[in-house]
Parts: sequence; structure tokens; C-alpha cells
Amino acid sequence: MNPRPRFGLGLVRARLPMLPMLIIPILLFLWAYHPSMLDPTEVGWVLRGGDNGENALGMHAFLRQADGPLRTGLLNAPEGASLWFTDSNPLLGILLWVLAPLLPGEAQFVGPWMLLCVFLHVFFSWKLLRAYAPTTLTLWLGVGLMSLLPTLFNRYVHVNLMAHWLILWALWLFIDARRARNLMAWAAVMVAAVLVHSYLFIMVAAIFGSAMLEQFTVAPSWRERGRLALGFVLILAATGAIALMLGAGREFVRPLGYGNFAMSLDGLWNPNFAGFSKFLPAIPPSGLRPFEGFQYLGLGLLFLIIAGAAAGWLAPRRPVEDGLYRRLVWLVPALLFLTLVALSNSIEFAGVEMASVPLPDFLNPVTDALRASGRMFWPCSYTLVFAAIVATYRLRRDQGEMILVALVTVQLFDISGMMKTIRDYHYGEMRVPVYNFTPSGRWDELIASSRDIAFEAPDVTRDLGRFQEIAWRAVNHGVPVRQAYLSRWPIATMERYRRESAAFKAGERVPGRLYVILDGTTAPTRSDIEVVDGVTVVRPRSH
Repeated sequence: MNPRPRFGLGLVRARLPMLPMLIIPILLFLWAYHPSMLDPTEVGWVLRGGDNGENALGMHAFLRQADGPLRTGLLNAPEGASLWFTDSNPLLGILLWVLAPLLPGEAQFVGPWMLLCVFLHVFFSWKLLRAYAPTTLTLWLGVGLMSLLPTLFNRYVHVNLMAHWLILWALWLFIDARRARNLMAWAAVMVAAVLVHSYLFIMVAAIFGSAMLEQFTVAPSWRERGRLALGFVLILAATGAIALMLGAGREFVRPLGYGNFAMSLDGLWNPNFAGFSKFLPAIPPSGLRPFEGFQYLGLGLLFLIIAGAAAGWLAPRRPVEDGLYRRLVWLVPALLFLTLVALSNSIEFAGVEMASVPLPDFLNPVTDALRASGRMFWPCSYTLVFAAIVATYRLRRDQGEMILVALVTVQLFDISGMMKTIRDYHYGEMRVPVYNFTPSGRWDELIASSRDIAFEAPDVTRDLGRFQEIAWRAVNHGVPVRQAYLSRWPIATMERYRRESAAFKAGERVPGRLYVILDGTTAPTRSDIEVVDGVTVVRPRSH
């Protein structure tokens, strides 16, 4: 028995095969994103009027003043806002809340979260493949392919959804019979998923449901079935309670309908955007599908699936694979369900609607929650890629290594245009001041003298960049803002917005309130009106 090396060159040699675990995530991150994004004090790049700005703003407000579990009262006052609905990542919020005394006063954690997601993605890809890879080289080539799905890097505008590692974690639990019946492990991934994003939670829950169905069916006794059933119910109850705490189950304004953000039938080989593939032409889907319905695999992964199918058919099966594909069959119901949800009731191919099936009104609460349905195919893509990689491991060592090197090369070149587009986008945003739209120090004076702040029009998405900068200043001063940009709008909140807007237009003023006019509405000429950085404001008055 060889003793484990403790120091010196022996330890270095022992750890050398794990070096790609560090190198791959860093290289992938730097290929697509700017390194300055990792600096928490670099705030300016996120406050540009996008979803990442609201992510950072919501977290900033929560760390400045928490108002109940994982929510803040500084945004959307007086109701407040959940970190779920400001896209601010409740899971990360828990960690940062514990570390808050050590953190900078003004900070963004969007960039660090993105790098963490890439690291965890590589880690769980390695966990999935290491039992099946015949050599260290084929293992890391497989990890590289698992980490090169374009859908991962294209989520840079909704960074919580970069947590594809949750899908890989669930798949890793699923593929092993011992792990699949470990209820505590499933509880961990389910709780993590519900705390990161509702869509990822649904994907993970589908895999969890398939695992429990398989385990219940093959369980050796009714006692074991009872344990599994009870655990299944308790895990769903616990995660459901967390979702309710975060704001699920309320009455919301109906968003754009189900099917507007669906995946097209040609999604796996259609890049959707010109230049996103070096080889294949982009045929833009209709309407709002191109981004949320984006499911392009890349030519290298498309060839991988073909190579995997051929190897699975022609090459001899290895003992290490025993039971893997039989277990994956149990995942088919979940993957079929997710595929149908992703395609929606409006089926499209190459930008042309092929069929549209009207849905009954009673399904509206369900379909509204799944409006960005195109995302739901992600677990299917990862399962296809994983199964294909394992199948190519059946090939002779030299053949397998040569084919995997070729596939990685093709994939890297094919998606290089997409990565350049993403990189150019972020390099254009970096090194900008925090207050790019509202640089005047007068804002701090006005905010500091106010009890709260209201925006006209209440739909702040009309000028989201200015709203985010002014709201960021307000959070610094601990002054509540009566609006927010939310992923879901409670009906009661929208009714309040309308009431307050109507009262403002009727000439009513709340003492101590600063009014910021974003929609071009002209306020009556008064002595308490001024223009700051091109924005009309009504100064707060004491009575």
C-alpha cells in the first residue's frame, strides 16, 4: 500500500491531474467575461438598466436593511420585495448576510456568482464523468464538452440561471442507485435550487420525481417504499414552504402569455442569432423566442451525439456502464415532460408556426409561472451530452482521445463568435462610473432630506438605468423607494402604483416624499421643482 504523499514534489505530482479543475473554469470565464466583473466594488457595469442591475440592487438593499426572511423593505415600499422577485439570489443572500460585517458598503456579487457557477459546473461535470472515463485525458475532455454548452454562457443577463450545476448535481444523484435513494442529498439540492431560481427548481424537481418513482418501484420492501414516500412528501413540503415564504402563490399581474418564450423544434441546431455559430446559419424564431428559446448545442456537441450513438451501437459495452442506461430510461418521463413544456402549445420550426393548441383558462396560473418555457429543455441537453460522452468512452483509447480532442476543437471554434459577442458586450460596460446617468451630487442631498421616494411613471422599466442609480443612492441612505423592477408584479402592488400615480397627477403631495419624474410628465410649475441631470424632481416638503 503506497502512503499518501504529504509534501514536496510527491504531493504536487499527486495533485497534478486535478489542475484542470482550477484552470478550465478560469479560462472559460475569461473567454466570455471581463475580469473586473469579479471585483465586488466595480458596481457601475451592473447598473446599466438590465436584470443584473436589479439583481445587484435587490441584494444591496437586503444587506442594507432586511425586512423579514430574504426580503427588503427599501424597494417597493411599503410592501417590500423578495430577493426571488428582484432576481437577487436568496441562496447567495443567506451567505452574504452572514458575512455582511466583512463586506464593502457598496458592492455587487453578480460577477463573483458567475465565476462560482462556472467552477461548480466543472466540478459536477467531473463528478458525473469520473467513474466512466477510461483515462485522465478523456475525463477532462469530457468535462470540457459538458462545460461548453452555449446555453450556460448566454445566461449572462440572468445570472442566477447560470446555476446549471444544480442540474448536473441532480443528475449525479440520479445515475447512482445508492445516491438516488439518499433523501438528505435530494433535500440539499432541492433546497438549493428553490433558493436560486424557480425555473431551476422545477427542472431539479422533475429529476427528483423520476428518481423517487424508480426507487419506489424497485424498493425491496413496503417499509422502504414508505420511507421514500414520506421523504418525497416532506421534501416537497419544505421546498414549497420556502417558495411561499419567498412570495410564490400570490395573485400576480398576468405576464406575456405562455408560448412567447418557447423553444423551437430546430432549437438544437439553430443558433438563432447571426454569428453565434461559425458553421451553421441562424434562422431567427418569431417574436420573443430567440433568447429564452435559445437551445443551440454547438456543432461539436451535435457531432458528439452522433459519435456517441455510433459508439453505443458498435462498440462493446464496458462493465462500468452496467445499469447506467437502464437508469437513464427512468428519466425519460421527466425529460419528455420538460421537452413538452419547453416547446409550449405553440409549435414552431425555422421561424414558422407549425401548430397552436389553445389551453383552457384554468391552466393560466401554471402556464404563467412557466412563461419562459424554452429554458426547460436544459436538463434534456445535459442528459444527451452526458450519455453521448459515456458512450464514446467505449472506443479504443487512442480512438476515443482523438475523437474527443476533435470534438472539443470544433465546439470551441463554432461558439467562438458567440463568446466574442458576449465578451464585447461586457468589455463595453466595464470601467464606467456607478452614477453614469445621474452623476450630480445633488441627488444625495435630495435623498437624504426625504422620507421616501416615488417615481413617475411607476413603470420604472421605461428608464431603468436612471431608476437603478437613484435607487442605489437611496439604499445607501436607507431611504425607501416605492417602486421596483420585479420579475412578477403582485396585483395589490400594481393597484397601489396606479392610485399613487393618479394622486400625484391630481396635485396631491405626500409630506417628506421626493418625486422623480421619469416618463416625461410635466409637473405644474412650482417653487419646489427642479431638474437634476435632465430629470425633473419635486423636492420633499415638510407639510
